[in-house]
Amino acid sequence: MEKHVAEPVVATTQPDSSGKNKLAVSGKARALVAVVLVLVWLGVAGVGGPTFGKLSEVQTTDQASFLPASAEATRALEWQAKFRTSDAIPAVVVIAGDTALDQAAIAKVAESLKDLRDLDGEIIGPFASQDSLAAQLLVPLSTSGETKEAVQALRTELDERIPEGTRAYVTGPAGFNADLVEAFGGIDGVLLGVALSAVLLILLLVYRSILLPFVVLFTAVAALCAAIVAVYFMAKEGWIRLDGQSQGILSILVIGAATDYSLLYVARHREALAHGATRWEATTIAWKRSVEPILASGGTVTVGLLCLLFSDLNSNKALGPIGASGIVFSIIAALSFLPAALGLLGRSAYWPFIPKPARPLGPEELPDGLWGNLARFVGRHPRPIWIITAILLVAGALGVTQFKASGVPQSDLVLGQTDSRDGQVVLGQHFPGGTGSPAFAIVGSGTAQEALPKIEKLDGVASAYIQAPDGGPALADAGRKPQVVEGKSLISITLDDAADSDAAKATLVELRTAIHGMDPESLVGGTTATLSDTATTAETDLVKIIPLILGAILLILMLLLRSIVAPVLLVATTVLSYGTAMGISAWVFNGIFKFSGADPSVPLFGFVFLVALGVDYNIFLMTRVREESMLHGTRAGVLRGLSVTGGVITSAGVVLAATFAALGIIPIMFLVQLGFIVAFGVLLDTLVVRSFLVPALVYDIGPRVWWPSELGAKR
Repeated sequence: MEKHVAEPVVATTQPDSSGKNKLAVSGKARALVAVVLVLVWLGVAGVGGPTFGKLSEVQTTDQASFLPASAEATRALEWQAKFRTSDAIPAVVVIAGDTALDQAAIAKVAESLKDLRDLDGEIIGPFASQDSLAAQLLVPLSTSGETKEAVQALRTELDERIPEGTRAYVTGPAGFNADLVEAFGGIDGVLLGVALSAVLLILLLVYRSILLPFVVLFTAVAALCAAIVAVYFMAKEGWIRLDGQSQGILSILVIGAATDYSLLYVARHREALAHGATRWEATTIAWKRSVEPILASGGTVTVGLLCLLFSDLNSNKALGPIGASGIVFSIIAALSFLPAALGLLGRSAYWPFIPKPARPLGPEELPDGLWGNLARFVGRHPRPIWIITAILLVAGALGVTQFKASGVPQSDLVLGQTDSRDGQVVLGQHFPGGTGSPAFAIVGSGTAQEALPKIEKLDGVASAYIQAPDGGPALADAGRKPQVVEGKSLISITLDDAADSDAAKATLVELRTAIHGMDPESLVGGTTATLSDTATTAETDLVKIIPLILGAILLILMLLLRSIVAPVLLVATTVLSYGTAMGISAWVFNGIFKFSGADPSVPLFGFVFLVALGVDYNIFLMTRVREESMLHGTRAGVLRGLSVTGGVITSAGVVLAATFAALGIIPIMFLVQLGFIVAFGVLLDTLVVRSFLVPALVYDIGPRVWWPSELGAKR
């Protein structure tokens, strides 16, 4: 490690006695600025903290609202609204027993539910199953209040009123929605508490200091508070659609990223103090030497997230500005609040292990300890190390072919036992699986009567009817005419299989083919259509957005490192690491957790976070390697850079992995899978790619890695 010469304060150059006064004034001015910055961030935290609890007010859980306007399911939904007689959300009540049900008793249960506070419309049913072991009711619940509370009240009423020896379940759209909201209940407090506790524990172990971990932690919390205010405003103004998943990702992303940037700054600050700098000199030196890598690292993540704006899925598109705002405030907090706080605290921030004067290293000397020894090992065997490491990573990446990202059943979105999932199982045992979540077709009124019998004959269709004005079936014998809106009729279609099953999606394809053949302007929508169109759009996004992210990150690295070869090398190794993380995750998800699949957006989100965040650690390493290479040559610079950054980068990686792993406490399959992929991938980047593969490759290539900059031609 070269000896850093502290930058002198201008006042110290004055030879007369007024120099002390000018130095004092300079110190007081810096302290005043620092105090103002600290107070500003305290104010931001004071505003952002209460706003965190208000995010639920601007959230949406309607999956269809995340589809693009051009999707057939979206256009069908817009037409369905014109036929709707009520905005109620249907709850499917299933009552089942081991023996034939007393239908009169079930009818009394249905009658008693008419007094429900949140009832919005007439209860339909009960309908008995063919085996007489189950009955179902369709209970329309008001959307004016909280669906979770309405469903809970319905479940409580049923438990009190159903006949002895039977069990009641609330499933369907209302039941699944309520259980999903319940699962997200830990986003506000539990997730944040677990993540902050994990980070604090790691910081205490890393710094062995009483005060410094809390300063770094507050930097992350302040950045999160600022981001929350920005996101709340964007969602309230309707610029973005916020859901629980995006909110959870925002919290984890900001805590991890802000802590990482803080660790880099603190490492430079501690180094400056060890080389004799005063408190304000150390603050300035650390800021100048960390600002470029922090801006570049934050820039790669920000640009990667903003590439999501090109997504056709509104859920993906929304995460772009949500996550980008969090990264931007993480950068600002790490480069403003943290320097101000450390400037005011000085060496006391590190108590009881205050930095001691460091011995300057010789031109060919490496520091002792783990990272110095690892650097020596890499220097002795560079080619075997990078070849063996690359082979192992490629072997792990082979599992990516087993990654199932075609979507998951709605009943599997929430992990563990839920009443809606159990109810869906019971419903499928006694009734057509699509009951309660029918598909529907919007066709020309003149085509409806012709289309109906053809639809009913399709495999996978249990029943179908043309809707009357009151929402029920149009029956000519009873004088109930079809409802006609702007020359269109609505056909309600109940499928044999659960709306979120693969079998239902296959039936949907046949439905659309048949109906479009009769009426090219027809639309087929419903839960199955929404899920199917979401999966198709997500696959298109993956192909479109990944090249954009790679191109943007590559450009940033070229500008930062003034090279072409090194950025291409770094991006290639990071993509390989991503493939390995996805391959290993596929084996874990399929073989250990027995997951039924993955959300189609998981590979894209995993790519955004792993590639953008994985490049961060290569940026931290290579900016230091370039700095050392300018003084000692490329190969010596690689070893010195690895030895002096190993501790801080590993700490940063462990912190980020721990924060994303905290997503596992939320029983949502998407978050559990994303948390595992990113946590495992970050550790892989930190401990393998950045510690072995990249240093060994750069050492083996030598000065040519900086081509075409002048640094590559010097040594």
